[in-house]
Amino acid sequence: MPRLASCLFACLTCLAAGAPLAQDRTQLPEIGSSAAQLISPAQERAYARQMLGEMRRYGLLLEDPLLSDWLQSIGHRIAARSDRPEQPFTFFFVRSRDINAFATLGGYIGMNAGLVLTAETEDEVAAVLAHEVAHATQRHIVRSVESAQRDSLPILLGMLGVLAAASASDSNSAGDASQAAIAGGLALMQQRQINYTRSNEHEADRVGIQTLARSGYDPLAMASFFGRMQRATRSQGDGMPDFLRTHPVTTTRISEAKDRAEELGKRAGGLPALTDEPINPALPGHVHESLSLAHGPDPLGFALARERLRVLSAQSPTEALAEYRRRERAGDELTEAERYGYALTLLRTGKAERALALLDPLQAKHDDRFWFDLAWAEALERNGQRAEADAAFGRMLDRQPRNRAIAMSYAGVLAERGTREAGLAAQAVLRPVLSESPYDPSLQESFGRACELAGDLPRAAEAFAEAAFLSGRAEDALNQLQRLKQREDIDYVQRARIDARIAEMTPIVLELRERGIRAGDRSRSMAPGAAARTLR
Repeated sequence: MPRLASCLFACLTCLAAGAPLAQDRTQLPEIGSSAAQLISPAQERAYARQMLGEMRRYGLLLEDPLLSDWLQSIGHRIAARSDRPEQPFTFFFVRSRDINAFATLGGYIGMNAGLVLTAETEDEVAAVLAHEVAHATQRHIVRSVESAQRDSLPILLGMLGVLAAASASDSNSAGDASQAAIAGGLALMQQRQINYTRSNEHEADRVGIQTLARSGYDPLAMASFFGRMQRATRSQGDGMPDFLRTHPVTTTRISEAKDRAEELGKRAGGLPALTDEPINPALPGHVHESLSLAHGPDPLGFALARERLRVLSAQSPTEALAEYRRRERAGDELTEAERYGYALTLLRTGKAERALALLDPLQAKHDDRFWFDLAWAEALERNGQRAEADAAFGRMLDRQPRNRAIAMSYAGVLAERGTREAGLAAQAVLRPVLSESPYDPSLQESFGRACELAGDLPRAAEAFAEAAFLSGRAEDALNQLQRLKQREDIDYVQRARIDARIAEMTPIVLELRERGIRAGDRSRSMAPGAAARTLR
């Protein structure tokens, strides 16, 4: 037993001595790491796209063109002023009213609808995005995996050494010593991962607050949002928001965030001055001119996005309608944004005339807000005023011919008319937008319906296959393309394009088959709840 005790003490002492070193390394910004050898940026993006497809397959995503563009505009404004403005980012909504946000591989950052519904300002939404962007730019996800791999081998060897010594001992306590060695090793690995996660969170706070301030947002918003989340837990007991489970908030952390924000304000003499100067001439093409600091947060835009999220994240249109009716019965006057959300629920429940009554004054007052124009045009169509709807959509397309939300909304209206002429018109509206957003499954599906109506069946089949692939049904998509290739009415260009997509999809399908996942086979994959927990 003395020999066993000394062996155990030596192993644990060596491993414990190495733990602070791993923790200290993470307190510095990542300026070049061996983590890049674990997975390349291109592989990160490829895996992230597959993850997004799986989430679509389970119906976890909330994909609305208006909301997606709103989130992307805030996210890219922050990313453009991050430590890695050249890194591509993709921001998306999760169809859940739980309060959470997460960063994953390849600059893919997800935000639950519930977080925006809980936030009180655009600055608070931007603060959470800045925190998640910092996780991505500092490569915390890959570095965590690398750290776990690096730590697991010496800890495992130490456990094996203790187990070997215990098995060689004739003592009656050898079995207890073996169990203690296993429990101690696992506990040490878990503690080192906790230490690494805590240091990542503090680093993301520090880097995120700096990025938030550079982006023209209030750097105090991060501390205020964390504080409100902490207060929420006191009244909810065990019902802690998921955001706090994955981003543990303490009084110390809130104080540090507030102190950092105030220090930034002192250095700059207040909040950063808004300017119309270019951000950075070296920024990549995915960063648009709309990211200029010439404008600050948009309170009405945030309020409209929150109400639209409230409608689209409800369990059903009827449930959303009940929410607004409860507010109406409470006697409080609805804000403009709330009237907009109420009108959307009325449209979704077949009450177009009442929706128009709410939207008419809003559209007339805010002629610079195409969100009102779009809802108004849809209400005109649903109310049987087809000519007026066409005119309204035409004016919007003249001003913004490549706007995805306008194009998809009008194409949906045209598809409901069910004529060949409507299909041809929808094709013309969608084609320029499709070239700019080829990874949008809803857009691909909308284009497929337009092609069907127009009589272009091969192109429709191609678009439907692409939508299936982007929605996590890679094998279905491959089968559709292989059947399409057998048709005699496709030309040389189409055949070459189909062959190229088959070549791209085949390795992905083979990999999924090796993992035991086939199209539509959910029994071998994760349950939706498990998938969401893993992503967090």
